Amino acid sequence: MLNNLTDTEEGDGGAQSQAESNPKESSPFINSSDAAAEKSQQYDGKNMALFEEEMDTSPMVSSLLSSLANYSNLPQGSKEHEEAENNEAESSRKKPVKAPQLGTLMGVYLPCIQNIFGVILFLRMTWLVGIGGVIGTFVIVFMCCATTMLTAISMSAIATNGVVPAGGSYYMISRSLGPEFGGAVGICFYLGTTFAGAMYILGAIELLLIYIVPKAAIFPLEGLEGAEAEAALLNNMRVYGTILLTSMATVVFVGVKYVNKLALVFLACVILSILAVYAGVIKTAVEPPVFPVCLLGNRTLVWKSFDVCAKTIETANGTVTTQLWRMFCDSSLLNATCDKYFVANNVTQIQGIPGVTSGILAENLFSTYYEKGDLIDRVNMASAEEPDEPLTSSNRYVLADITSFFTLLVGIYFPSVTGIMAGSNRSGDLRDAQKSIPIGTIAAITTTSTVYMSSVILFGACIEGVVLRDKFGEGVHGNLVIGTLAWPSPWVIVIGSFFSTCGAGLQSLTGAPRLLQAIAKDGIVPALRIFGHGKANGEPTWSLLLTAFICESGILIASLDSVAPILSMFFLMCYMFVNLACALQTLLRTPNWRPRFKFYHWTLSFLGMSLCLTLMFLCSWYYAIVAMVIAGSIYKYIEFAGAEKEWGDGIRGLSLSAARYALMRLEEGPPHTKNWRPQLLVLVSTDAEQNVEQPRLLSLTNQLKAGKGLTIVGTALEGKYLENYDQSQKAEQALRKLMETEKVKGFCQVTVSSNMRDATSHLLQASGLGGLKHNAVLVSWPRNWKQGDDHQTWRNFIELVRETTAAHLALLVPKNISAFPSNGERFTEGHIDVWWIVHDGGMLMLLPFLLRQHKVWRKCKMRIFTVAQLDDNSIQMKKDLTTFLYHLRIDAMVEVVEMHDSDISAYTYEKTLVMEQRSQMLKQINLTKNEREREIQSITDSSRGSIRRKNPAAVTTQLSVTEEPAAASKEEKPEEEVQLIHDNTTPASPATPATPLTPGEAAQSPGEQVQMTWTEKCDGEPAKPPGAATPEGIKDIFNMKPEWENLNQFNVRRMHTALRLNEVITKKSSEAKLVLLNMPGPPKNRTGDENYMEFLEVLTEGLNRVLLVRGGGREVITIYS
Repeated sequence: MLNNLTDTEEGDGGAQSQAESNPKESSPFINSSDAAAEKSQQYDGKNMALFEEEMDTSPMVSSLLSSLANYSNLPQGSKEHEEAENNEAESSRKKPVKAPQLGTLMGVYLPCIQNIFGVILFLRMTWLVGIGGVIGTFVIVFMCCATTMLTAISMSAIATNGVVPAGGSYYMISRSLGPEFGGAVGICFYLGTTFAGAMYILGAIELLLIYIVPKAAIFPLEGLEGAEAEAALLNNMRVYGTILLTSMATVVFVGVKYVNKLALVFLACVILSILAVYAGVIKTAVEPPVFPVCLLGNRTLVWKSFDVCAKTIETANGTVTTQLWRMFCDSSLLNATCDKYFVANNVTQIQGIPGVTSGILAENLFSTYYEKGDLIDRVNMASAEEPDEPLTSSNRYVLADITSFFTLLVGIYFPSVTGIMAGSNRSGDLRDAQKSIPIGTIAAITTTSTVYMSSVILFGACIEGVVLRDKFGEGVHGNLVIGTLAWPSPWVIVIGSFFSTCGAGLQSLTGAPRLLQAIAKDGIVPALRIFGHGKANGEPTWSLLLTAFICESGILIASLDSVAPILSMFFLMCYMFVNLACALQTLLRTPNWRPRFKFYHWTLSFLGMSLCLTLMFLCSWYYAIVAMVIAGSIYKYIEFAGAEKEWGDGIRGLSLSAARYALMRLEEGPPHTKNWRPQLLVLVSTDAEQNVEQPRLLSLTNQLKAGKGLTIVGTALEGKYLENYDQSQKAEQALRKLMETEKVKGFCQVTVSSNMRDATSHLLQASGLGGLKHNAVLVSWPRNWKQGDDHQTWRNFIELVRETTAAHLALLVPKNISAFPSNGERFTEGHIDVWWIVHDGGMLMLLPFLLRQHKVWRKCKMRIFTVAQLDDNSIQMKKDLTTFLYHLRIDAMVEVVEMHDSDISAYTYEKTLVMEQRSQMLKQINLTKNEREREIQSITDSSRGSIRRKNPAAVTTQLSVTEEPAAASKEEKPEEEVQLIHDNTTPASPATPATPLTPGEAAQSPGEQVQMTWTEKCDGEPAKPPGAATPEGIKDIFNMKPEWENLNQFNVRRMHTALRLNEVITKKSSEAKLVLLNMPGPPKNRTGDENYMEFLEVLTEGLNRVLLVRGGGREVITIYS
């Protein structure tokens, strides 16, 4: 390799010239730099000449390896951020990237420990053990710790499946489950982190106001009872909580570096507090601390306003009443009137912490749940009381402040096991994230779970039950209950837990805005884009502001026990989707799913997911539903309004697997008639700029489909694929854009072939996949087929009709498509007329029904016409058809039109004659355009001379008919004669326009105008003019009998049918909004192709909107349910 490098450097600059001739594209590899690009160019020399033409798109392996070796974690982590703005990339190159140095201990283990141990352990753990019992609380702790452990296993698998850039859990979920799930879960995780901040702040204020500085309360609690005391406490929490939140937000805004510097101090507080508790437990075995509890009967007294736990004391002067006596009696005298319960029961002083060897564990094994306001009493201790006696002096006793039950305990406890994502959130700072995240996270969860489970048992074994159930330590002189157990002093726990709680709150207020900023910068939630901006150094100012507002809403709730279940929901939902992501990737066996962490299995992930879901509903079923509704709403919002992202996520893989399974099922057999719906292949044509020429065709598609079933929009391009690839891509983009505009959900396909006929045929054959294939083709009637220079257009159309018939596909041909309504139009009245002439499997019945489901056609009524022949009983036909429609559940008016046999009119013969002679002319003049024009001009000249010789008045009369309005002449002439003259004055040759010429155009080109007033015999000799405005000209019609006898009688009959049907249809349906009728098939032999289009033109003449329908050879509608 060194030789290669030397040869290239010493060469004649071939590599440089190669680089100039092939400009280097932006490298597809991570963190590619100019140096790497130059290095790859150096191998374009002699030894690698075989690959030199592909160097632009396939760089050398050496450049790839150097790019990967120099990889550094980017702030956002996604591909979009790797390919950032050029100026940002250049500025980042100028700054040397500091290599991340954090290992497993400092980078993952300790941050996880700090985040997992929190306010619940210090403020609520003892209460949970007292209320739930050792067994019940152990079950709760085990369930929650098992959930986080299983989630950590799933997270480790995801984190070790490739490089995890900074962004942590949000990045993992969004890249594994896609932008919709990622955005929804990311926002839930953000809300959970924000409410966690509120919970930590409330915990800190509770420590401050109840245990550290009780006299600092703005709303004093002295002398208040019941609801008043509770309201005063909550108001204090709100005021101080808001002040503390403002202070913390200011610290975070000023600089995160201060938060990070304080992190180790806060962590030290947590560890010291936990060690103090364990030290206290060990000390209780030797010498239990003195924390007496005063009981009146079996009721716990609030030890605040008295000094001695006794009614009276013996002194030298005799028996003296105590402060406790004065609390329950109206005077200090021994004969004073006292509370009945006080008189009937003795006062007992018990040891609050009897010690680990006392055997108190047996009493604390089982749960003791209370209603709000119940007395905290000692279990298995008798008391003398009247059952119906009302409670008096309630503020003297320790009371339950909330109604407790098992699921409430789950909701309050679960936040104490959250924080397992702390390590993955710091993945950008880790030296080896794939190694550190699994080891550090699982070790931290193991440590914390051990501490929690041992705490449950030790608290139950050391502390008296009434003290455990005393949430605020009112029975032990207002001390923090866990503090009474700590050694050397309760203040170690109080101060340590206060600082650790403040630190956790700061961490939440630091992490949540960054998470929101990452989501906003990904651009998947349009409404959050403003929160992607921040200060010049990237600090998320706007995100911090929103976080503070949401956090304030949690503080206004003011109760730690009410906020805890809220954040439990959001964290549980996040963990549930981490497990789902791992299970999904494992089951789908995505080729890219190759985690280094091997100790995972999809069953563990599913178990973790099930536990998360169970805990959500255990905590609070209504909060769970609210959280799911929020996540579902965000999901749908991102799905409809969010940016399209392709992250190679598992949901895409799941969709692929589901689609494959469904396609295999579809292959088992054709759909039942009840399930039949038009699966459309829409064939459109594009202009030179690759814009769709018939956009209304897609409007009609939308109206027919209403978003259901399969739609494939296809177009054909002529040429070679290699030369026209860019054109095909442009056409595909145009199709996609139009489909989006017309709200047509489906696929688009562009086929390139050497000729249009083959390209269309390929589309017809190859579109669709397996059982998901089209069963109907929608194609527009070929516009101006008479005037086209190349009559291949209508030949292609007829071949398409034949191919759809052969493939048993239904065919829908809208004629005059530009007159069809757009999706924004509404018909307030009108009819959709169905002319059911031959049975096509029910297509004619089904299509109007489908159209009327759309708002454009909803108010149109449906009419069905059918044709009765001479032998048919029209009355019975109408009755049968009405019954049939009733069974089909289709509302429509029925009419039977009688069309008896009649003689073939002269007009029919004339139309057939004109048609056949034009066909003959086209066969003879199969020349280039210029040659054809010269030939037609010579025919025209001879015709003009013949007219002047035989009937000099005819030309002037016909020109005057064309130039002047025909209203007056129509009144004087019979309808048939006027039609005849019109046909003779209307050009019908492909070389002339099909529309009537304006007077100016007629004057400029009299030859072209007169040309088609002539017909030519088969032998090429000019014949007499078939129509004229003079009496002599009209008589000439009847002199053409010999020519009529030479006509093909099959064509005459078909023309007769077309004219008669058109006459009846225009009479009945001229005002209809849409006419659907059976489309006759083309002739089996191709000799009559030229005439087929003319028959269809005659059949639909005078109708505004026509949909010609051919069935696919199978029943598509049924009367059965």
